[in-house]
Amino acid sequence: MLVNKTNLTAVFLSLKTTFNNAFDLAPSQWAQTAMLVPSGSGQNDYTWLSMFPKMRKWMGDKVIKALEAFKYTVVNNDWEATVEVDRNDIEDDNLGIYAPQAQMAGFSARQLPDEIVSDLKNNAFTNTCYDGQYFYDSDHTVAGASVSNLGTAALSAATAALAAASYGAARTAIMSVKDDEGRPLGLLPDTLEVPPALEITGKRLVEMERLADDSPNPYKGTAKLVVNPRLTSTTAWFLHCTSMPVKPFVYQERKAPNFVEQTDAQTDNVFMRKKFRFGAEARAAGGYAFWQMSYGNKGLA
Repeated sequence: MLVNKTNLTAVFLSLKTTFNNAFDLAPSQWAQTAMLVPSGSGQNDYTWLSMFPKMRKWMGDKVIKALEAFKYTVVNNDWEATVEVDRNDIEDDNLGIYAPQAQMAGFSARQLPDEIVSDLKNNAFTNTCYDGQYFYDSDHTVAGASVSNLGTAALSAATAALAAASYGAARTAIMSVKDDEGRPLGLLPDTLEVPPALEITGKRLVEMERLADDSPNPYKGTAKLVVNPRLTSTTAWFLHCTSMPVKPFVYQERKAPNFVEQTDAQTDNVFMRKKFRFGAEARAAGGYAFWQMSYGNKGLA
């Protein structure tokens, strides 16, 4: 193939189409537990998270809730995946080797939010959220009282009764959270998230009629099971409330993943090394939103 502008345009248009098709078909699960927050600058301020919006009876003047003196910002990061195309491969019509790379670049770009949100969960026991506490912690403060969204009990198939008790305690903790006026937030957990090592236990807890010890399962149908292969702990598990407009985690997007290319034959990279390039670029980050809507258990006890 003659390497000229027309042929280069056709080659990289084909690669872009392959990239976009793979992007559109790639599975993604981040939106089940995280909310998309558009970003218009290098970072977003999440001080507003200190207020959990809730209607109250209007008696006299409206009560204006002031933002708490918390400072929580999420800074956007740059992301990329780049592939080099050798000019010889274009001249020799040897372009089939780049289609899988374009597919993987598209697949990876679509799953970038999954990676970001999963990293949030993997580090949620040691990373702080808007109130200055670890996202999963035993002493979040609400109206001067300590509130916990942290557990340590194992979700083990070998101890069916203990697993059910641990899961039940997590449900109770989320449903018991109140606002700063002492009113229940009305949260109902609906998503159990586990690593692959706990998939069978999770299925038994929320999908089967009976527990591992053959006793009746009182929690069948109480949550949807999400198995997340990006969770790094084999024991930690999470319970989330995801049915509201807001969610426990934030995927902050400054620039959505998109296909980019470098095809100018006059660039140094082509002239000196005979290499064209294509790939994906994005600007995004993740953050912690409402700890009230999620319960994390280390599964160590």
